[in-house]
Amino acid sequence: QVQLVESGGGLVQPGGSLRLSCVTSGFTLDYYAIAWFRQAPGKEREGVSYINNRDGTTHYADSVKGRFTISRDNAKNTVYLQMNRLKPEDTAVYYCATDPRGERFVIAAMHQVDGYKYLENWGQGTLVTVSS
Repeated sequence: QVQLVESGGGLVQPGGSLRLSCVTSGFTLDYYAIAWFRQAPGKEREGVSYINNRDGTTHYADSVKGRFTISRDNAKNTVYLQMNRLKPEDTAVYYCATDPRGERFVIAAMHQVDGYKYLENWGQGTLVTVSS
């Protein structure tokens, strides 16, 4: 059974940092692209970043580029999202997700409006609140 469990969220002041973790089980992480999404109150879920399984290629939404870093440790079955210089507009529930059908589904979900609705596997989310 595919499972993804996020952790690491919390309350942080503007300019601060957090590291989110996505621990996976039920599948071999080496073969899967993983994405992070977020959903702010009253807003649609949006893609934040993804990392592929072949060569570690990464992609970031413009809103987080230069501040967030995604990485993976296949030996620990874990994907991380390091978030620096956090802003109030980063406040959201953060989810990790994947799809057994392959990387192209993860990429499509990142770039297409409502594409996230078609990804098969999601974690329960972790809340990040950026506020003074």
